[in-house]
Amino acid sequence: MYSTLGNPFKSAKIRFIRSPIPLRTRYHTNQDNLIMRLIITIFSFFTLLSCHTAQTVQVVAATPIPAAKAAGTFVTWDKKLVDLGPVKKGETRTTFFEFTNTSGADIQIDIVDACECTKVDFPRGVFPPGATGRLGVVFDSKDKDASETIGITVVFKQNDEKGNPRIESVEYKFELLK
Repeated sequence: MYSTLGNPFKSAKIRFIRSPIPLRTRYHTNQDNLIMRLIITIFSFFTLLSCHTAQTVQVVAATPIPAAKAAGTFVTWDKKLVDLGPVKKGETRTTFFEFTNTSGADIQIDIVDACECTKVDFPRGVFPPGATGRLGVVFDSKDKDASETIGITVVFKQNDEKGNPRIESVEYKFELLK
């Protein structure tokens, strides 16, 4: 019979051995959990920025950029926004964006970033002044649940006068039919 005052395991002669490994190295610390949460938050933020719903975006007609505005720009786009129109869930659509080097110096595309639903084929060579290039875009609507405007960010290897990277963006939109 066990007494209420004593240790019930005393008679079993169980010995607890202290581990030579400190507790903080055997398990994740609060700092590890905080870093992991921060990484997930940052990743989620950029994922949400790459695809924003059409409810928050103002609809703009696709028009070419006038030559007068293009004179002081880095590159001139044939269009900055493409309307793919109605798209059934699961369909793929293809479009393109053409650009002309109006910078007066050689340019080269470094990075092109878009939503997971978008595959962009971009030229990897150097464009002398006046040369044109083309971004081929394939949109897959299988994972979409709403109409959206999708942004495509183009980062060039050349920097501006302040040393910042030259970044251009183009967009396409679609109306999802379910």
